[in-house]
Amino acid sequence: MDTFLTTAKSWLTDFFDTQVKQEVQQLMDSDYEELKERFYKNLEFGTGGMRGVMGVGTNRINKYTLGKSTQGLGNYLKKTYPSEEIRVVIAYDCRHNSDTLSQTVAEVLSANGIKVYRFSALRTTPELSFAVRHLNCHAGIVLTASHNPPEYNGYKVYWGDGGQIVPPQDGEIIAEIDSLSFENVNFKANYDLIEAIDTKVDKAFFEASVKAGNFDAEGKDNFKIVFTSIHGTSITAIPEVLKMAGYKNVNVIEEQATPDGNFPTVKSPNPEEPEALAMALKKAEEIGADMVVGTDPDSDRLGIAVRNLDGKMELLNGNQTMVLMTKFLLDRHKANGLKGNEFIATTIVSTPMMEQMAKAYGVEFKTALTGFKWIGKMIKDFPESTFVGGGEESFGYMVGDFVRDKDAVTATLLACEVASQAKANGSSFYEELIHCYVQFGFYKEKLISLTKKGISGAEEIKQMLKDFKENPVASVQGSKVVWIEDYNTSIAKNVVTGEEKTIDLPKSNVLIYETEDGTRIAARPSGTEPKVKFYMSTNTTLANASDYKTVNSQLDAKLNGIVAELNLG
Repeated sequence: MDTFLTTAKSWLTDFFDTQVKQEVQQLMDSDYEELKERFYKNLEFGTGGMRGVMGVGTNRINKYTLGKSTQGLGNYLKKTYPSEEIRVVIAYDCRHNSDTLSQTVAEVLSANGIKVYRFSALRTTPELSFAVRHLNCHAGIVLTASHNPPEYNGYKVYWGDGGQIVPPQDGEIIAEIDSLSFENVNFKANYDLIEAIDTKVDKAFFEASVKAGNFDAEGKDNFKIVFTSIHGTSITAIPEVLKMAGYKNVNVIEEQATPDGNFPTVKSPNPEEPEALAMALKKAEEIGADMVVGTDPDSDRLGIAVRNLDGKMELLNGNQTMVLMTKFLLDRHKANGLKGNEFIATTIVSTPMMEQMAKAYGVEFKTALTGFKWIGKMIKDFPESTFVGGGEESFGYMVGDFVRDKDAVTATLLACEVASQAKANGSSFYEELIHCYVQFGFYKEKLISLTKKGISGAEEIKQMLKDFKENPVASVQGSKVVWIEDYNTSIAKNVVTGEEKTIDLPKSNVLIYETEDGTRIAARPSGTEPKVKFYMSTNTTLANASDYKTVNSQLDAKLNGIVAELNLG
């Protein structure tokens, strides 16, 4: 008998709800392939926690899979802190079932004698990260699937420092979960241990966000913002934070302001996609706005559009906003006197321009695997250092260390500060970005994301990455490959000289090629979606800002040539 069939039959016991048993039996009787898809594996923790399609099965998000994960986490917490009253804070986003699933998680923890603070209504992920330390908790949990499609939900775990769990804790928690059967989950809640929280934590978070992201920029009265929460949680925070920081001209897209897990006005609630910001962009043109900001459902990533040199709204990518916001922060730190212990950070698939900027300012540069949990870990691992700011290409940014995950709330405020001050100085966000290219080198990136769903899709992704490794690229657009960085083996090899270096990062399924002219191509599977991603970065010098359009077109042509050369179009 197939293993998945045995697993599915185990869900027909009396431990499971009647409705669950009926659905499993129906699948066994009429849809073998769907049954296999739901039970052929267990959901796993990836770069952003555990995410999956909601429904019945071990490969789905439901009461039982989250219950088991929570039971394992509870067991681990009690082993780690045997003599303490353990406290966990829980938040949830706008997705279907997030409310009820977060209640289930709270009930399981309370059944195990753990004190739970649960937000009484939906809240942003950065507020959850903040609340862990603010409430002196041992852990935090947020129910979210970030920007995934409506049928998804997920579960992210944070530790006492406010950052997501990382090795070795994640492996130890997973081992604890894997040692359990579903029947080991204690669903008998102790409601005396569950406490609702709301406005007091909100107030503290908003004040901390304004303190970190407000630099008293000039021109706020004349700075016009269009904001959309894209039916997500940021409506609970960003308008208020902008108001507290002195921005009075904030135009909210009302059609997208109500939290709604169906995300009815967009194909995808992902601010990386131009379509998600279409309504906001249209409004910006109508009212002559300076900036558009849109955030994903749990408000950890932000998309920004500003006026380009032709006066048209243009959506920037995560690398571009990261570079300019980091420069702004470094300038402020420099004005106050650099102490010598500052650092900025990004990920291995983000723009190399961040490293050039760090060198120019004389601050330390740290790089991490994809996923903000690794940047959060840096702050924890180097308490003697000061984290200025940093981000990743996938539209995430973190200002300082009061939140230990990407934070669209504070990053939105920071972006507005940069743009408002630039406008007051007779410049613009876009023009300031071009000045960065002149100063640090013109780096331009492109991302190709290929979706491959289901069991066959997972195999296809595995094979694509295997082929990419076993059939190495020799040159890119006429530039010879010099370095091949294999994060699975932790070896970076110079294919010209034979020199090898050890990569001092945890092993990961990432392969990066770097050519003689500094062009980089990285390939990795997504840790949160059924996708394989190819990241391309190329660069040149920009002697004068007046040359921007010409050089920009040249880099675009080169990136498109790389896509064609690798047959990724």
